[in-house]
Amino acid sequence: MKRSIVLIGMMGAGKSAVGAELSRRLGVPHLDTDAEIARAAAATIPEIFARDGEDFFRARETEVLGRVLRGPPAVVSTGGGAWMRPANRALVAGAGVSVWLDCPLALLWHRVRHKPTRPLLQTPDPLGTLTRMLAERAPSYALAELTIEVREGDSIETTAGRVLDALRAHDAANSLSAQEK
Repeated sequence: MKRSIVLIGMMGAGKSAVGAELSRRLGVPHLDTDAEIARAAAATIPEIFARDGEDFFRARETEVLGRVLRGPPAVVSTGGGAWMRPANRALVAGAGVSVWLDCPLALLWHRVRHKPTRPLLQTPDPLGTLTRMLAERAPSYALAELTIEVREGDSIETTAGRVLDALRAHDAANSLSAQEK
């Protein structure tokens, strides 16, 4: 593996679980930017949001993403909002391949609705908030190099297999276009 694989998408899309499976299959480290931030801050993500605010968190997210992408190739799972910052998209483009785990709203809601660890959903209308966030973020997520549809009923292994298939096809296409130049 020459470049990192960077998983992007909404909270609940499966970035951490699929990232761990990809890491296992490829024999490379799996790095989760949210876990790295929490470890460095000695606090949970909700605690960081409550104590320091979202802007502080987003700045740390960019720092951590830059650090992990400067290291050896890995599978990197990002937080749902990381891809919204142009600086983060540029970091990923320079050191990795971006993969959007595109998960439908109903499945996202099923996965996150009972999780108090999602600070952005601590609103009077969490489903409305999730719906709005997905609508706002989808155009940016669509900028990823690869898009993988996450379907209800798919296992982590199935989704990871589809990611690997898409990466192989992407690498083959890039190799062909490089030879044509």
